[in-house]
Amino acid sequence: MTGAAASPMAKPLLTKRNRGSYNAAIMFHVILVHPEIPPNTGNVIRLCANTGAQLHLVRPLGFELDDARLRRAGLDYHEWQPMQVHDSLEAALAAAGAPPERCFALTTRATRLLPDVAFQPGDVFVFGCETAGLSDADHERFAPGQRVRLPMRAGQRSLNLSNAVAVAVFEAWRQHGYAHGG
Repeated sequence: MTGAAASPMAKPLLTKRNRGSYNAAIMFHVILVHPEIPPNTGNVIRLCANTGAQLHLVRPLGFELDDARLRRAGLDYHEWQPMQVHDSLEAALAAAGAPPERCFALTTRATRLLPDVAFQPGDVFVFGCETAGLSDADHERFAPGQRVRLPMRAGQRSLNLSNAVAVAVFEAWRQHGYAHGG
């Protein structure tokens, strides 16, 4: 895959430990652009493992992939959830393989609300870093209709990154009757 490097944490999908328990269907792709806080990314690893979403990280990262805080938050789910690490958002989007109209930037600067989108399997959710969100350039690469925000009370800045990912993925998955879930 051009422009992408496999994470040193990535392991085969089927190990002795989880043989037969992994459903190969990828419901959605989650892209974290320049994540900074290891426990947030660890929580997203666990979320993706439990929902069948594929996780993509875009460098630079605010931590090393072997960071103890990342492993603690993700518990042993990194064994169940291989992630892909990319050098750019473009490479991550290419690896996800969805057409541009199925890629969504989750941003507080959007007017379209998450529940108003009819999601499809294979859709891509892009999230910016915890302290700054998506850069202006990354924000502008998405058409206004592809920029989505989570409903929140007026005057609030944003949700925690891992919470925002959970809300988005579970809403999209709910729309599909929690396919491949139990």
